[in-house]
Amino acid sequence: MNKEKQKEEIGKYAAQLIKDEEVIGLGTGSTVKYLANALGKRIEDGEKFYAVPTSYQSMQLCINNKINIVTLHEFTPEKAFDGADEVDPSKNLIKGRGGALTREKIIGYSAKDFFVLIDDSKFVEQLGSKFPVPIEVLPLAYTSVIKRISEIGNPILREAKAKDGPVISDNGNFIIDLWVKIDNPKTREVELNNIPGTIENGIFTRECKTISIVDDVIDVK
Repeated sequence: MNKEKQKEEIGKYAAQLIKDEEVIGLGTGSTVKYLANALGKRIEDGEKFYAVPTSYQSMQLCINNKINIVTLHEFTPEKAFDGADEVDPSKNLIKGRGGALTREKIIGYSAKDFFVLIDDSKFVEQLGSKFPVPIEVLPLAYTSVIKRISEIGNPILREAKAKDGPVISDNGNFIIDLWVKIDNPKTREVELNNIPGTIENGIFTRECKTISIVDDVIDVK
């Protein structure tokens, strides 16, 4: 089964975990697209769903599939569904390659249950093996943050691909990608957030369940 087919099957499976009238957190990324599309088909059959989107991309998925958009001010999601860049054996995550890490963390940590939809390439023995840790920072502070985290690893200001200059997050901030191996995710998550000017980082350590495909069979852990 190729990677795109895996994503489709994982998204469809995750959609089956959502009950009619349930409030969910809807993450960002290609696998979540298939979940939203599956919910859209159920909506055509008369069901109704509510979602707190983590980005403009997931908001657009809600609009396209007629999923009702709500906020954390109104509801606490029963379940949140999102992807990940890396998952270690303790199910700590690196997230944020799509630039939505702050909203993803707020919504993912607020939900009663957090489901991570991934293909098997995302499993690593140690966080930081394949991808950097994204850090969202205030534009005012990015040079001082880079100076501080240069003592930890190799930081790079993320540059936009379809515009000149840095990537601007949905919150209007810059993103720094920090290349570093993560020995203690819980400690590093707090340490990075304590640097003045840092909004949030892409190390996720809350309890979660992963939904993946192993030998062409859905695997939930």
